[in-house]
Amino acid sequence: MLGGLLVMGGLGALCGVGLAMASKIFYVYTDPKIEAVTDALPGANCGGCGFAGCAANAIAMVAGKSSPSSCVAGGPDVAAEIARILGVSVEAREPEFAHPGCTYGTHVADLQYLYAGIADCRAAMILGGGGSKVCPIGCLGLGTCVRACPFGALSMGSDNLPVVDTSLCTGCGTCERVCPKHIITLTSTSERMIGEYVTDECTAPCQRSCPTGINIPAFIREIRHGNDEAALAIIKEKCPLPLICGYICPAPCELACRRNLVDEAVAINPLKRFVADYEMRTGNHLTPFKAPGSGEKIAVIGGGAEGLTLSYYLARLGYHPTIFEAKPQLGGILRYVIAEDRLPRKVLDHEIAGILEAGVEAKTNMTMGRDMDVASLLEQGFDAIVLTKGGFDSRQILQPDPHADDASVPGVFTMLDFIQMLNQGTPVTAIRRAVVLHSGLEGLELARRCIAAGAQKVTIVSHLPLHELPIDLQNSKRLATENIEVRPSHAVVGLQGISKRLVRVSVEDTDPEGGFFGEQKTIRTDTLILPAGRLPEFVIVRSKEGEDLEPGEVPWTTIESFRTFPGKNDGICTPPEPGRISDSSAVVKSLLSGRRLTRAIHRHFNSGTIPAVDHLVCEADWVLNVNQVHDVPPSERERPAVLDVAGDSKRAWIFPSEYPGLDETAARKESERCLSCGLICYRKQK
Repeated sequence: MLGGLLVMGGLGALCGVGLAMASKIFYVYTDPKIEAVTDALPGANCGGCGFAGCAANAIAMVAGKSSPSSCVAGGPDVAAEIARILGVSVEAREPEFAHPGCTYGTHVADLQYLYAGIADCRAAMILGGGGSKVCPIGCLGLGTCVRACPFGALSMGSDNLPVVDTSLCTGCGTCERVCPKHIITLTSTSERMIGEYVTDECTAPCQRSCPTGINIPAFIREIRHGNDEAALAIIKEKCPLPLICGYICPAPCELACRRNLVDEAVAINPLKRFVADYEMRTGNHLTPFKAPGSGEKIAVIGGGAEGLTLSYYLARLGYHPTIFEAKPQLGGILRYVIAEDRLPRKVLDHEIAGILEAGVEAKTNMTMGRDMDVASLLEQGFDAIVLTKGGFDSRQILQPDPHADDASVPGVFTMLDFIQMLNQGTPVTAIRRAVVLHSGLEGLELARRCIAAGAQKVTIVSHLPLHELPIDLQNSKRLATENIEVRPSHAVVGLQGISKRLVRVSVEDTDPEGGFFGEQKTIRTDTLILPAGRLPEFVIVRSKEGEDLEPGEVPWTTIESFRTFPGKNDGICTPPEPGRISDSSAVVKSLLSGRRLTRAIHRHFNSGTIPAVDHLVCEADWVLNVNQVHDVPPSERERPAVLDVAGDSKRAWIFPSEYPGLDETAARKESERCLSCGLICYRKQK
């Protein structure tokens, strides 16, 4: 008996020693902060934070790889508690919500077949043809997203489409991940402002044709329901000057309107002007949503349509933009070129006042290169400098001295300016190394003139392959004896400088398809000559790299805003909007340019990269559409009431003092004519 007890006691002691040793060997330390953060999180494990569950996000938060506000399910109270545990401040976060992008459910959309299988969209996709709908991107209406939502924020509506309860939606993205059509996505006001239409989303023909990208069916739907302020808010997500556009826009959207297949286009531009007139009549500018931001200071050079648009959207994204305008008043071509008979100045002043009220500062009679330069603006604390100076026509009309060269960026000239300086004998800053962007013999002639002016070496950069260049540019050995080098199949993608001087340019190889490949290379230079008659929309920011810096000097570089367009190989000379022509079309297109520059700047400051947008509608060769409509009875287009004009003068009839717009009755009636089109669906009026 005693022996048995001793054996059992010995075994127990041995096991205890073994367990004690194991606890030391296999001990896993748990950071008390991680435990505290994990306890503070709601435990939804929805994945909306980008990590595999709440525990993984807690580890990332403590490691500084995730923000205390990254939990989409927790809300501000959870973020504040986590920030208290970590001893940091809470970053404001703009909410995102699920947004179903389909317009018509299966009960009204054209179908390929009747589906009676498993009630799951993913199962329906397996049958082939992308589901039962004729539209290849349309919602299948089987409620997969509704069942997947962990917060009960989705339900199926009477139209067989998902309905979002924004009070419950946390933006976790579960619905987006399970939707096989990718037709339900997360959206926010900021993303809608800087977003682009792509070929695999449901868009109407008018949307795709609008130069500024307004969601036309959505704002007309709000007018139909009597929600004029909501309609204006939708318009201002893409167009900050709706009343101006109501007067001068050539309305290509109306040419694309599907009602043209029946009778006459919907009066889209007059309807846009109707809601913009409402704002002007009431005297109260719509207070737009402003996203929380880090408050970087942005200097916008030029107060025309492009600069005003850029500044407006930067302010709405939380930045602090300041416009520097050379003329006494803002407006550019809108004020100094377009006749007041066509664009009343009270309309222009009203629109500009709304942009300034959004948080934009303006300084007039300030010319870049004379009153300030890149170096002085960076020294004043601006985080970015954006050139929105317009085309050559703008410069000739708007600049105080139309005969002076454009000295906006150190060492950068247009070919027109540089040749004019050489021909007039104007002293040129000492040139040691020059880069000429050109693909023709004119570029070679200019390179030789640079050598004659004292340059030690000139590099000609062309996006064309060597065999497509003129024969004189293909003889590299002969050109080398003249200290001229040719870089075919290359594009300049960036500039680097120090305060008041340019020091190098970055180039990349281009391929015949229009893209880039290979690593970036740099060319040391102090002079860059561009082939166009205008400077591109350079965006200059502070650089972390610099060499041979003198006391007080600031290194700078350009950001690659052109990366938005994957099919373009013009590098920094790629225009931010397709087709730059004169008059009203140029004004409207410049609004798109300003909004796209906003996207580039916002992406740069938030992620450090500017990702390309693939499958842009504006660059697509073909988008699915219909060439006939059914069950749409004709209806007459509403027109403004004709005003009596005093006197018999012809001018009084052609140029009345005020162009009338649609009244409320006519606007509501005209909005009923809209077919609320989707990609191929439309509202049938049987």
